[in-house]
Amino acid sequence: MTAFTTPSAPGVSRRALLRGGLAGAGLLALAACRSAADTATSAASGSAGPRRGGVLTVGAGVDFTPSLLFAQSANTLVQRLVFNTLTRYDDRLQPQPELATSWQVAADGTAVTLKLREDVLFHSGRKFTADDVVFAVKNLQNPARSAQLRSTAAAVTDFRKNGDFELTLVLAHPVSNLFDLFEFMIITDSASVEEAVAGTRLIGTGPFTLTDRKPGSSITFARNEKYWNPGRPYLDGVEIRIVPQAESLLSSLRTGQTHLSYSVRGKDVATLKDDPQFHIKQYDTGAGAYYIGANLTGEHVGDKRVRQAIAWAVDRERLVQQALGGYGTVSSAPWPKSSPAYSEANATRYSHNPDKARALLKEAGLDTITLPFAHSNDPGSTAVAQILQYDLKQVGIETVLQPTDSPTMQKQLISQTMPALWTLSHGFAQLHPATLAVSAYPFNEAKNSSRFSSPAYTDIVQKAWNRPDSDSAEAKALYQQITDVLLDEEFVIDLAIAGLVEVAGGKARGADLNKFGYLNLDDAYLTA
Repeated sequence: MTAFTTPSAPGVSRRALLRGGLAGAGLLALAACRSAADTATSAASGSAGPRRGGVLTVGAGVDFTPSLLFAQSANTLVQRLVFNTLTRYDDRLQPQPELATSWQVAADGTAVTLKLREDVLFHSGRKFTADDVVFAVKNLQNPARSAQLRSTAAAVTDFRKNGDFELTLVLAHPVSNLFDLFEFMIITDSASVEEAVAGTRLIGTGPFTLTDRKPGSSITFARNEKYWNPGRPYLDGVEIRIVPQAESLLSSLRTGQTHLSYSVRGKDVATLKDDPQFHIKQYDTGAGAYYIGANLTGEHVGDKRVRQAIAWAVDRERLVQQALGGYGTVSSAPWPKSSPAYSEANATRYSHNPDKARALLKEAGLDTITLPFAHSNDPGSTAVAQILQYDLKQVGIETVLQPTDSPTMQKQLISQTMPALWTLSHGFAQLHPATLAVSAYPFNEAKNSSRFSSPAYTDIVQKAWNRPDSDSAEAKALYQQITDVLLDEEFVIDLAIAGLVEVAGGKARGADLNKFGYLNLDDAYLTA
C-alpha cells in the first residue's frame, strides 16, 4: 500500500490538514475492518479467504445507458468497474484516497492541491497524469454532458500543474460539496470519451475492461491485469445481466444463475432474508427517495395547495410495506437519517390525512380533477404508481398512468418535459445537503424538472453551497431553510427513503457501492 502523506503549505487550515491526514489512517482502518470482515465471512462459509478466479454475475433491472455515463442515472453499476475516481467517502462522509493520494484545501476553500498516484495506467496502456484530472473536470463542465454536478465542476476556474502528478484546482468561490464532485467524477480517457458515451468503447483505469455489450441483454468485463491496486481484482470477470422482470430476477438468484443484485424488490427481499443461502446487506444512506414530481406548468398543479393536498393524500406507511416490503423509511423530506439535514419533524411533516387533502382542494376551488401521471415501466415502479393512484383517487384526484421506459424519463427530467405528475426516485440526498439543490434534476435551484423558480430558494441554496464547510451550526441552519421551502412548496413531494439492499448468493463476497451507487468489486470474490 502506498504511504499516505500530507505535505505542509501556507494558507491551509488545520481542518483541511486533518482532513487529508486522517484520510490515510482511515484507509488503513477500513482495510483492516474489511480484512476482519472477510475473515469472519470466510470462516462462516468454510472458505479459506478471498480466492482468485471466477466470473461474478450481477442482475440489474435496468440497462446501462451510455449517453448518461456522466450522470447518476437508473443504472450506475458500470462506472466503477471500468473507471476510478479521485477520492471515495467512508461511512462518515470523510474522503479516502483513490487516484488522489493526498490533498490540501486552502483555508478559504478556494483552492485544493491534489497529489496523484504515479503508477496508474489506462486500459490502453497510456499513463494517468494530472492532465487527465483537468480533462475530467472540463468534461463535466461541458453542457453536452448530462452531469448533475456540473455546477460544482464549473466552480473550478483554473488548473495549476506542478509536474505530472500534482496540480491545484482554483475555484471561483468555496463549495461545500467539493469531495462529492471527486467521488462522482469518473476519470475517463480523453481520446475515447465520445466512443464511451456512444457505448462502443470504455477506456478507464479501473479493475475491469469492457469485453462485450449487448444492449438490453448483458455487459461483460474481464480483469485488468495491469490494475494499480496490488493483487486486485480477485475476479476473472464480471457479467451484468439485464433482467427487468422482478420474478425472473428472483428466480435467477435462487437458482444461482445470478450471484448478486441491487435490483430486488423489497417485498422479494423479505422472502429471502431467512434463507441461509443469501446474504442481505443494507446501506445506511438508502437507495434514494421515492417521490411525486409536479410540473408547475401543468393544469391545476401550479397551485401549491393542490401539491400539498397530494402530500396529505398518500399513505406512506402502506407504500413502504406493500411496495418496498418494509425496506424503507417514511419521510416527507428527502434526507436519509445519515444526513446532517435530517430531522424527525421534517420527516413526519405530512402524514396520511385524506380530509385535509380534500379541504385543500376545496380551498383551491376544485372538487375532482384528472391528471396525467408518468412512471417507469418496470414492475416495481408500476406497483408504486398504482398504490399512489389509489390514494389520490380517494381524495378526488384521478390519474391516468403513463408507463415510460427509464432512459426516456431521465431525458424528460433533464429537458423539463415531464407531464403534470410523475413518480420516480431521486438520489443526492445521501451526500452533503447542498448537493441536492444544486445538482439533482428535480431540485436544482437554477433549472429543475418541475420548472419551479424562487429567488428566496436560490438565495438559501447558494449560501449553503458557497461555503468551505458543510457541518457547522450555520450550515445546518441553512439546510433547515432549504427543507422549509421544499416542504411548503412541495414541487417535489417526498414519500419514503427506499432501503438500499444488496442481495448476494452464497458464493458472492466483498462487493460494495460508493455513495453514488457505483459498484466497487476490487475486493469481491467467489467462494469455492
